Amino acid sequence: MLQLRRLLSYRSQRASDVAQHKYDVVVVGGGHAGTEAAAAATRVGAETLLVTQKIETIGALSCNPSLGGVGKGQLVKEVDALDGLMGRAGDYAGVHFSILNRSKGPAVWGPRAQLDRGRYREFIQSQLLKMPRLTVIEGSVEDLIVSAADSGKHRVTGVRMADGVGEILAHSVVITTGTFLSGSLFVGRTTSPGGRMGEPPSCAGLSRSLKEVLGLKLGRMRTGTPPRIIKDTIDFSLAKLHLPDPQPTPFSFVNRHTHCKPEDQLPCHLTYTTPGVEKVVRESLHVNSHIQQDTKGPRYCPSIESRVLRFPGRQHQVWLEPEGLTSDLVYPQGMSMTMPPELQLRLLREIPALHRAEIRTPGYGVQYDYVCPMQLFPWLQVKCVQGLFLAGQINGTTGYEEAAAQVQNTSLFTVQQLCGGHVICSRSSVSFQGLWAGVNAGRTALSLPPMSLSRTESYIGVMINDLVSRGVTEPYRMFTSRAEFRTSLRPDNADLRLTLPGFEEVGCVSSQRYSEALRVSRCLSEALIALQSFALSSQHWREKLRHARISEAKSTLISGEEMLQHKEVSFEMLASVFPETFAQYLEFSQRIKIEAVYRPHCENQKREMERIQEEESLTLPPDIDYLSLPVSLSNEVREILDRVRPDTLGAATRLPGVTPAAIVHLLNYVSKTERKTASKRTHTDFT
Repeated sequence: MLQLRRLLSYRSQRASDVAQHKYDVVVVGGGHAGTEAAAAATRVGAETLLVTQKIETIGALSCNPSLGGVGKGQLVKEVDALDGLMGRAGDYAGVHFSILNRSKGPAVWGPRAQLDRGRYREFIQSQLLKMPRLTVIEGSVEDLIVSAADSGKHRVTGVRMADGVGEILAHSVVITTGTFLSGSLFVGRTTSPGGRMGEPPSCAGLSRSLKEVLGLKLGRMRTGTPPRIIKDTIDFSLAKLHLPDPQPTPFSFVNRHTHCKPEDQLPCHLTYTTPGVEKVVRESLHVNSHIQQDTKGPRYCPSIESRVLRFPGRQHQVWLEPEGLTSDLVYPQGMSMTMPPELQLRLLREIPALHRAEIRTPGYGVQYDYVCPMQLFPWLQVKCVQGLFLAGQINGTTGYEEAAAQVQNTSLFTVQQLCGGHVICSRSSVSFQGLWAGVNAGRTALSLPPMSLSRTESYIGVMINDLVSRGVTEPYRMFTSRAEFRTSLRPDNADLRLTLPGFEEVGCVSSQRYSEALRVSRCLSEALIALQSFALSSQHWREKLRHARISEAKSTLISGEEMLQHKEVSFEMLASVFPETFAQYLEFSQRIKIEAVYRPHCENQKREMERIQEEESLTLPPDIDYLSLPVSLSNEVREILDRVRPDTLGAATRLPGVTPAAIVHLLNYVSKTERKTASKRTHTDFT
């Protein structure tokens, strides 16, 4: 009832009530980026206004009701470390928690949760509507109010509301319109204006203003969503059961437990497409306008139509995921489609587990405007307009659609191989942009200098740097391989990397969270110092830890930190044998183990990056066959290198889509090839 009263009180505030009032920050759009932007701006001390079309849709999960994944889970942890909302919302709303990539190292673990739509929306709204210095109104922004600045650039001074409501003045404006910026919906041959089913598009005048008045370069992208299936019409006995982790791992550093009890979690199911699915896709192409449009669609989260056309004859995974504890709907992950509804039903029934399926709402496609992100500063302000910030899908990132399996040309590259057993969503990508844009919009309004994050300290820094320095040719998606220092940018240490500077330098972190982060940092440092200074002979260690495989040839003293680098040795084992030294740190046993294991890897990775910097002028062979290189390069990287054919290693590092990991592989290959060539030449000269 309290939440309902809050909502009614906010709905009574019309845009006309706040017209002519000057705010520090106005945030346009109440999606995932907008809510984080508004919350972050208020946390830095700015008087903030959030303008959204419908207050009841704040926090709505437009597409897949899930959070995190490989690369995305790291972003969720970083948003939480900076005191953002989504991590805590995920802990409250999660109904199926799992850690993806658990068979690999913790640096690439991907925390993920399936969410209850209603609970997630409830949490976000409850947090926003009680924030001091934040006002929320319903309305639509039609245009920006822009004046000439002293520097000769434009300066934003507010927004102009639609329907003649009036003007709202502001020092900074953050645009987070998602798929609503001149959005169009596609189902079969039918096209209608909108950014989400049942809601009109927003800011048609704003899109024109960005392009014609401010001179920004805009592009057009497309995405989509699958139909929703009635749960009781699915034969789950014909699908593979996937259970959640027995003990849910919270996203937020402030939570020790999730709201959902372990025994109350819901399962997911896995099934596959059949040749009949491909047949329906091909027969429906002539009545599918969206798939025929020449707009930039997502490479890593394509519709089922795109996958069938790109990879004919392949089998594709379909994850059947619950939409909530009490929902009667199931989300068919990997089945985004835009054909007519009757053909969508026919297609779904070609899958054995869905042979009796009934659709509640059909899938549809969305096309929307985005601003080419190379026109932004690293703090997400538009270069040519003082006080104007952009965040989310308007910058060319993914966020609305689901990610399906990537299929290599040589083999079926399953979702388990790609991300440890589940597909992944990207609202974390837009949320962190919203947070960072909100922070800097607030700081700018308060006459504080904007802040940037480097690639070495966060995935947030990696993604923003990629966007503003390289731009996009398709919706950008975060992968761990995009980071040069991913062994140090782990989900477990995001609080150590970001919470302390988030309070001391940025000003967006609460004093309570800061105090806890200080305590954690101090305890971890003390534990690692104790481990490094505690050294025994190999014989002594073998006597104490009989299950540890310690080489008898090892004659030097071995520290406790080195012992933890053995896979079979845990910190709990050390604490049980030497309680007087280590027992006081048992609260952080897993984090201590991870820090000890990754320290040498972090040092090696740093040396690799230094080597790449030193070898930037290395000439790449002009006749190199990138498409058949015997190294671990993705098809995307191979295609980019083969198309551009860079002259030097440095030129290759600056190509959009070529990851740091790919550069390391390429450098090693070229160096090895040169050594072989030099060896043959020497042998020939000798003979």
